[in-house]
Amino acid sequence: MKRLPIGIENFKELIDHKYYYVDKTMFIQDVCNEKVILYTRPRRFGKTLNMSMLYYFFSIRQKENAYLFNGLEISKCMDVVSYQNQFPVIFITLKDMKNSSFDKQLVMFSLLIQEIISNHQELLTSDNINSIEKERIARLYRGVQNEVELQNALKFIVSCLYHHYRKKVILLIDEYDVPLQNAYLNGYYDEMVNFLRNVFSAAFKTNDALEKGVLTGCLRIAKESIFTGLNNFRVISIFDEISNQRFGFTQSEIDMMLQDYQRKDYQKQMKEWYDGYQFGGCDIYNPWMP
Repeated sequence: MKRLPIGIENFKELIDHKYYYVDKTMFIQDVCNEKVILYTRPRRFGKTLNMSMLYYFFSIRQKENAYLFNGLEISKCMDVVSYQNQFPVIFITLKDMKNSSFDKQLVMFSLLIQEIISNHQELLTSDNINSIEKERIARLYRGVQNEVELQNALKFIVSCLYHHYRKKVILLIDEYDVPLQNAYLNGYYDEMVNFLRNVFSAAFKTNDALEKGVLTGCLRIAKESIFTGLNNFRVISIFDEISNQRFGFTQSEIDMMLQDYQRKDYQKQMKEWYDGYQFGGCDIYNPWMP
């Protein structure tokens, strides 16, 4: 009997260690139909795991892990499989941007930029990137707290990856709203909104090097305050039917799990403990154990 993946957020770890997995890979097809998307869901509904899944599916650097999707639903969609491991991918999470001041948040964002470059050190020696761009990459890698430079750092790295691989880039940002929540609680909300507005505008708006952008979070921040000017931007919330079964578990998935673990007699308790959500008209169970 397979172990339950309690707290596992890395798709490769989940599959390699043969944890029980409720197949959500058709989420990949949903993403393929959009340009820049924000998915909002409550906490503990598998957002990070789904983003990890997107990374392993699309990343050009994960071709050796293509087997992770063998036998899963998405492997039957040949039009989508043609995109597998075809793009440079940046995958970051803003979950640790929980600082008490705006200056500390800039330091944390600078560390995220350093981490991206650390994961893509091929940019430092690429023949497709000129010396001026390499100097700028090296400066970002050493760490900068210049607000304007940090606002444009993501777009710049996306551009460099595009030049290096000659392929457009997919940008995945998990828990985009965490820095905004903490800014609100600590009295620097306007500064944080302005900073992230400029980051997202630079990275997602009229960026010729961008193939696709996906963001996740718990909250929908007003488009007018943070996503100004993103004409190709779409929010998919709990009220939308699109992707309404991709986060959390449906009734049929719960029934299958109870059958697999020979616990069908717990059906009533499962409904009492974990049911109660509706996403796009579909009853959804929260997968997190209390």
